[in-house]
Amino acid sequence: MNKFASALVLAAICLAGVTAQCPRIVTRAQWGARAASTSQLPIRPAPWVVMHHTAGAHCTTDAACAQQMRNIQSFHMDGNGWADIGYNFLVGENGAAYEGRGWGRQGAHAPGYNDRSVGMGVMGTFTNGIPNAAARNAAQQLISCGVSLGHIASNYWLIGHRQAVATACPGNAFFNEIRNWPRFNPNV
Repeated sequence: MNKFASALVLAAICLAGVTAQCPRIVTRAQWGARAASTSQLPIRPAPWVVMHHTAGAHCTTDAACAQQMRNIQSFHMDGNGWADIGYNFLVGENGAAYEGRGWGRQGAHAPGYNDRSVGMGVMGTFTNGIPNAAARNAAQQLISCGVSLGHIASNYWLIGHRQAVATACPGNAFFNEIRNWPRFNPNV
C-alpha cells in the first residue's frame, strides 16, 4: 500500500472514531430555525459545559422536538429580545441533539459563563424525574463529540445552571444525576 493510500485509511479511521462519539445532530435548517446573528465564543475550546433543562414541555418525536426548538427560539428572541435561542444545543427525549447557536458561538444561558462555555440542556422539566436514557446518552455523547471536535476543552468542567446563577435549573432530579457524570465540578 502506498503512502497516500495509508494516509487515506488512517484518516477514515480517525473520522469514523469522531463520528461514532457524536449523537444525531439536527441542524438549525432541519428544525426550522429563524435567521440570527450571534457572536463567536471568545474562549475556545470552551473550558465549561453548563447543563440546563428548559422547564417546559418534554418531546419524544422529531416533529415535537423541532416544534419545541422553534417555540424556545421565539420566546428567547421575541420575549427576551435576544439575538437567537440562548443555548448552544438542546437534546430531546427522542435521543437527538438539536443545534441551537451551535459550536463556537457565544450563548445567552448562564451569566458569567456565556463567553467561556457551551450551554446544553434537555427539553422538559426535570425537578422530580430525570430525562430518559436516550436523552441522557445523547447529552453525554454531545459533550464527548465537542471534545473530539475541539470545541470543548479535554479538561473541561461540567456544572449545572444553578451553580452559575440563582435558579432551580436544571431541576433537582437532573442536577443530582449530572453530579455523577464525568468532569462534574461541585466546587464552582
